Amino acid sequence: MSRDDSLPMRVADSALPADVEIWDVAPRDGLQSEATRLDVAHKVELIERLVRAGFPVVEVGSFVRAERVPQMADSADVFARVKDLPARTPVLVPNATGFEHARAAGADDIAVFLSVTETFSRENLGASRARMEEEVRCIARRAVADGVRVRGYLSMVFGDPWEGAVADGEVVRLATEMRTWGIRELSLGDTIGVATPGQVKHIVRLLAGSGIAVTDVALHLHDTYGTALANVYAGLEEGVRTFDAATGGVGGCPFAKSATGNLAADDLIWMLEGLGIRTGVDLDAVVETSAWLSAVLQRPITSRVATALTR
Repeated sequence: MSRDDSLPMRVADSALPADVEIWDVAPRDGLQSEATRLDVAHKVELIERLVRAGFPVVEVGSFVRAERVPQMADSADVFARVKDLPARTPVLVPNATGFEHARAAGADDIAVFLSVTETFSRENLGASRARMEEEVRCIARRAVADGVRVRGYLSMVFGDPWEGAVADGEVVRLATEMRTWGIRELSLGDTIGVATPGQVKHIVRLLAGSGIAVTDVALHLHDTYGTALANVYAGLEEGVRTFDAATGGVGGCPFAKSATGNLAADDLIWMLEGLGIRTGVDLDAVVETSAWLSAVLQRPITSRVATALTR
């Protein structure tokens, strides 16, 4: 056991992964729901801070229509200024037009997404699941043929504010379909933060049983009901080694009104450090960035660890 001044007591658990990868999604999934719209310079500074802190992947923007998500309207300008940083800098593309714009900007690392539920597909993407599945299939196959790295997001995996419980079979079907399109990385979204640890384990086991390696699965958790860290631990016990989080806990989903902020990267790192799990990310730098982001957004951040360490 060991402890640094700003780190928790470390008690390693050999049954858990020795290291994990954290995707910081604050510049995209975080900022897209914030009332305060940051300019390009502030967004670039945020991304540079996150890369300096040691995040291996920072999702830097979304090539979506400006009228749908105005906070992401300047993603091409932001991407141009961060694409050569020493980290992966993927961008989200919601449709074929977004893919074309991302490629024109020079993006060779993208994320696509589908909703497990029909209502959220129409609310979020303005199209049916069937139509979006066909569109994402075409995007993924074009991307793979062009040597573009592709991640697949599944939204509303654990519950939907309109439809309630989500059919497990649909999660498995869409995940396995994405694999046939050449998508290896899959991120399971608890879009409205209702998942519980047993549910997380159940879904991860179902996917493993369908032939999807757990090392290809990520968890994208929101903390609406305060269970995000418990769900991370459940994922760790199943062998999940990739987690999405947002520095300061910023964000949510502008099309799912019950969704609150993302799992705070600060809180996630604190727990992982305490478990002796390597992240490669400097917690002090993340906390400093949370404080800076709080000032820029002119509101308190939700990270409990950042709040505790900056009192």
